[in-house]
Amino acid sequence: MKGKQIILGITGSIAAYKAAILLRIFIKKGAEVQVVMTPAAKEFITPLTLSALSGKPVISEFFSHRDGSWHSHVDLGLWADALLIAPATASTIGKMANGIADNMLITTYLSCKAPVFVAPAMDLDMYAHSTTRQNLERLRSFGNRVIEPAEGELASHLVGKGRMEEPEQIVGILEDFFASRDDLRNKKILITAGPTYEKIDPVRFIGNYSSGKMGFALAQACACRGAEVELIAGPVSLQATHPFIRRTDVESASEMHVAAADLFPKMDAAILCAAVADYRPETPQESKIKREGNERLTLSLVRNEDIAATLGKRKRAGQVIVGFALETDNGIVHAREKLKRKNLDMIVLNSLQDEGAGFRHDTNQVVMMDREGEMTSIPLKNKRDVATDIVAKLVTLLK
Repeated sequence: MKGKQIILGITGSIAAYKAAILLRIFIKKGAEVQVVMTPAAKEFITPLTLSALSGKPVISEFFSHRDGSWHSHVDLGLWADALLIAPATASTIGKMANGIADNMLITTYLSCKAPVFVAPAMDLDMYAHSTTRQNLERLRSFGNRVIEPAEGELASHLVGKGRMEEPEQIVGILEDFFASRDDLRNKKILITAGPTYEKIDPVRFIGNYSSGKMGFALAQACACRGAEVELIAGPVSLQATHPFIRRTDVESASEMHVAAADLFPKMDAAILCAAVADYRPETPQESKIKREGNERLTLSLVRNEDIAATLGKRKRAGQVIVGFALETDNGIVHAREKLKRKNLDMIVLNSLQDEGAGFRHDTNQVVMMDREGEMTSIPLKNKRDVATDIVAKLVTLLK
């Protein structure tokens, strides 16, 4: 943390007392901290306390004096290496999610170019409310990092999830972030994502239920660690916003195969996350197949090119390939066989038997297996967090 410039945003929660501890840890570790408080936060902890700990005047209002001077939220947003809002109330989270810039903290957030961390703190029913959940998910979709609250006794004396994470843990999360953000710098990573559509006629296709969420989360995770990402996406409605991600859109397995084979020689690694169709119609029809007069429709299917096998054969020394396997039974056995047969360095196993995992879900539960036989189980959690774990393993393989 030494030399890092941190904006610490404090909102009107009883957990504001923890902000003083958080601030003190940051300062002891060598960070420079600028505190920005909402007006409500000053009801829970005084600016004097925070100013004494940070060595800087606390910012709360746009205009501190009546002499024409004002605080520039734009300058603050450019100054920071990270913005941490801890505690973050339901009100502030809602304003962030919807761009309601009615105080200095929210305008600073909207101007900030640095990574944003949000540590919610509220009563368990407020945290569990669908409105709060949607607002947090929206913040995640913007690229913000939500530090999940802990479970325990709350200010209401109820027991449940809503306690702001402890200051030591929050500082550790930021330390890990700064330590890892450049460990893929100068690396080029190829990622495939989403389904492929295999044309039957101009209006029908063979496809699958893949949403592309896991692949796009992996692209974001790699880009955030400094990699240049080549993302080959099948037909999905997702957006990739990170400037280090270059996207190529394809529709069919053949198109994805050509794009991947063309890009792979220039890559340091490939993560093959797309749910590629194994078969395609042998003879797609140029006109719509009419239902009338056809009691039965028989399709002749031929096998598509195997992207993982192709890249595995072409892999040079130093390149790393991560594959995915989606199984319904005997998953470990099938995944190990695929890992060896396709010359992969690691395989990520999904099972449709795990509730909340796989296609269309925002969460996933996987098992990672490498060539040495090491297995790591990742419990059910948001796909963005699963992507972080997978990319962390990729970093070790590239080393």
